[in-house]
Amino acid sequence: MPTIYEKRSYNVTVGQMSEVLRLYTNEGWPALQAGGFAKHLIGYFTSETGELHQLIHLWRFDSDDDRRQFWRRLFDDPAFMAFARQLRPLIKSQSNQLLLAAPWGPQP
Repeated sequence: MPTIYEKRSYNVTVGQMSEVLRLYTNEGWPALQAGGFAKHLIGYFTSETGELHQLIHLWRFDSDDDRRQFWRRLFDDPAFMAFARQLRPLIKSQSNQLLLAAPWGPQP
């Protein structure tokens, strides 16, 4: 099976992006690194045009099973879940999209 990319988009409550970025900087990112979860991350992004107030992250997995195991392990991690409990009230909605790379062009 080809590599799977997962795009997760969080719609942040207007006026709360600075708090979301603070939480990720001080708690979320350190928890991801300490737990060994950052190796699947391609990057985090914030929206500047189009739909605003979004935090978007892109992940790479070897298979759907790899992806499911990753999220299970992450959601079992106490440090990450302590961060997530603080983050969730600041998020209005979330969407996830699974992507497969086209057979031409560069691969991330």
